[in-house]
Amino acid sequence: MSSFRPERVAEQLHQEISQMLMHGVKDPRVALVTVTGVDVTRDLRLARVYYTVTGDEQDRIAAQAGLASSVAWLKRQLGQMLRLRHMPEIRFEYDRAVESGRRIDELLRQVKDDLIDDSADSRDDS
Repeated sequence: MSSFRPERVAEQLHQEISQMLMHGVKDPRVALVTVTGVDVTRDLRLARVYYTVTGDEQDRIAAQAGLASSVAWLKRQLGQMLRLRHMPEIRFEYDRAVESGRRIDELLRQVKDDLIDDSADSRDDS
């Protein structure tokens, strides 16, 4: 088996699932979901689909429930499109990396603002 096959399958799953969530799934709870990445195991049995949600904690919980209820439909549609011998099990996992990135940006902005305030205070003292 080619070592690149899981990556190719992951990329194809990423594209197809993103399209289906935007245009195929009618559940309004998944409207705010963005697929950030897909990891497929080497044996192609499991696909972890990482996602983020625009909104607050309630939106994230609702999106998680909406994704869980749409897994069977997505798997059936993907099976028809991709024609794999075994369709991977799909698991949706919330991607905390984006959330961490926002937090880091916020902290950096605070440090920058503090440095600007400190330099302004030192100029006022002179």
